[in-house]
Amino acid sequence: MPTETIFLDPRRRRLLFRAHHRGTKEADLMIGRFVATHIAGFSEAELDALEAVLEYPDVDLADWLSGRRPVPPECRSPMLDRMAVECAGSGAGLPADLRPR
Repeated sequence: MPTETIFLDPRRRRLLFRAHHRGTKEADLMIGRFVATHIAGFSEAELDALEAVLEYPDVDLADWLSGRRPVPPECRSPMLDRMAVECAGSGAGLPADLRPR
């Protein structure tokens, strides 16, 4: 985890931990990288939206974020859409210097 996480409030630290410890490596990488990148700047409303997204099962999130399956209309939210856009690229979840070109 980045060193700046020690300066995050307890709620943000908890969400960052949940994002990095999903249960599957694929979800850990995609979701964890997204959350680590944005958590410090999220508003309270965005934190609420992130918590709602993190309630979905790993299998569904990994499929939706990788583009293997579309996000069902009843599950779509601005936060999930934002995550899907960022995770759709090749090598999502990896640092930029490790992504395939």
